[in-house]
Amino acid sequence: MAKLPYSQDLTGATGPSGLAPERLAALAGGLQPALDELQAARRSGASAVLALPDRSDDLADIEAAVKRIGDAADTVVILGTGGSSLGGQTLVRLADHGFGPRAGCPRLVFFDNVDPATFDAFFASADPARTHIVSVSKSGGTAETILQTLTCKGWLDGAVGEAASAKAFTVLTEAKPSALTRFANANGMATLEHDKGVGGRYSALSNVGLLPAALAGLDVRAIRAGAAAALDASLLAPATESPAALGAALNIGLAEDKAFGVTVLMPYVDALAPLAFWFRQLWAESLGKDGKGTLPANALGTVDQHSQLQLYLGGPNDKLYTLILSDVAGAGPASLPTDDAELAYLNQRPLGDLLDAEQRATAETLIRNERPTRILTVAQADEASMGALMAHYELETILAARLLNVDPFDQPAVEEGKVLAREYLERARSGA
Repeated sequence: MAKLPYSQDLTGATGPSGLAPERLAALAGGLQPALDELQAARRSGASAVLALPDRSDDLADIEAAVKRIGDAADTVVILGTGGSSLGGQTLVRLADHGFGPRAGCPRLVFFDNVDPATFDAFFASADPARTHIVSVSKSGGTAETILQTLTCKGWLDGAVGEAASAKAFTVLTEAKPSALTRFANANGMATLEHDKGVGGRYSALSNVGLLPAALAGLDVRAIRAGAAAALDASLLAPATESPAALGAALNIGLAEDKAFGVTVLMPYVDALAPLAFWFRQLWAESLGKDGKGTLPANALGTVDQHSQLQLYLGGPNDKLYTLILSDVAGAGPASLPTDDAELAYLNQRPLGDLLDAEQRATAETLIRNERPTRILTVAQADEASMGALMAHYELETILAARLLNVDPFDQPAVEEGKVLAREYLERARSGA
């Protein structure tokens, strides 16, 4: 069993101000049958989501697509919304830190909204001859992705011609009849198959997330290895020692026993900031059913010490806090020397020292003020730790759904808005 790239500490979330330890143990222990069932489904492949970290058969297709795309493009646009985009964005941040691509890698641009001003600005600045478009939709019928794709095709047609523009597309969707499949086939576009058993918000460890990660120069095998280590740690351990089972039990126990309706995820390094946005969709869309679920809130230290911490400490005590800390002490160049006595505590200190002090201080302050606080710690934000955190949260979400008795893989409430939006467009077209 590979070493787990993160650790979990629940001592600040249990006891008089949090969940009673015996209640935590009872809830987690009750998940033992679920752990056994999920491990069996992982090994048999019955759960496509849980089988992903152990797979390698699909990596050759990802690597071939990376070479084909990378040889022809300096900019790659990823079209998709929700889970079709957030997983890739989360992984790619490890490589570019928000400042552009690694040497030898294309620039990746994610369009997960349909704001026309954003597309106008991109079309005005991009080189169409060196741009590749990746359209991602599991169903092949997502309205936002379809319209994004048609819009980009029109832009490229006018710039490089229809034949050349078709070669500048890769379509990632299920191998079934759909609007996106028909469009790709009619134009002779390259395609990749979206795993039928993997829903969008659980697709980060599939080609949906790993294709952008590989284009950004990340080690996708290390991502999957970290994810496999996380599943091993949670599925093979007794339920009362399983990190994911304990995390699910903590969340649901606090919601049921103390009416805690919010769970805050607050990483302390910028590379993990998108993880909190990815988690927000995963948790909300998987658990918010039948009047159940808790509200996921994303935060980022140290930024939100200055914008949210007052509420966390002085507002209602109805939140579980999960802080993701990393080994940053001593990291970065030393600061400029100063003789100012008021700044002596910062004299020649690297940024990592301040970040480390602040992450530890926030955790301790929350706990002292009886705010239940879970601490996840990674040595550094890299492929293995990101894969592990993603797999942990996918499994924790699935187990939380077991405790709530809801289906973690559907999203029936979302469909109503989609249907109504289509009705608005059809009425406008007909003049009604």
